[in-house]
Amino acid sequence: MPQPDDAQFTDASGHRWPSLPPISTGLRGRCPRCGRGHIFNGFLTIRDHCEVCGLDYAFADPADGPAVFVQLFACVPGVIFILILAIAWDPPLWVYLVIGLPVVILSTVGPLRPIKGWLIASQFYFKAEEGRLAPPR
Repeated sequence: MPQPDDAQFTDASGHRWPSLPPISTGLRGRCPRCGRGHIFNGFLTIRDHCEVCGLDYAFADPADGPAVFVQLFACVPGVIFILILAIAWDPPLWVYLVIGLPVVILSTVGPLRPIKGWLIASQFYFKAEEGRLAPPR
């Protein structure tokens, strides 16, 4: 856990921000340092910096993490729903398009932004950075 004297929680003006849990800030798309500014500039585009505390979001690199979580936790239940629909009732094709397609789209697109925000806030909170190889001893 971050220590109270961590420099990452102090902005350029010297204001000390409280350490906020990444789950509460990230899921709402809020700045991981101040909790007031926004992380996103659109649906999934990350801003350059926070408009409130000035935190530079250059550290933020969730890569494919949000897509992997969505595939594991949203796509699989969506596909299972469609398979159960096919096995139990064997409906015509239009039923899949009217019911199954919206279920899969909503269950995959909906969680992308909160999950991406949570991963960015977690990167900040836990000071995650690219791994480096240790020199040989």
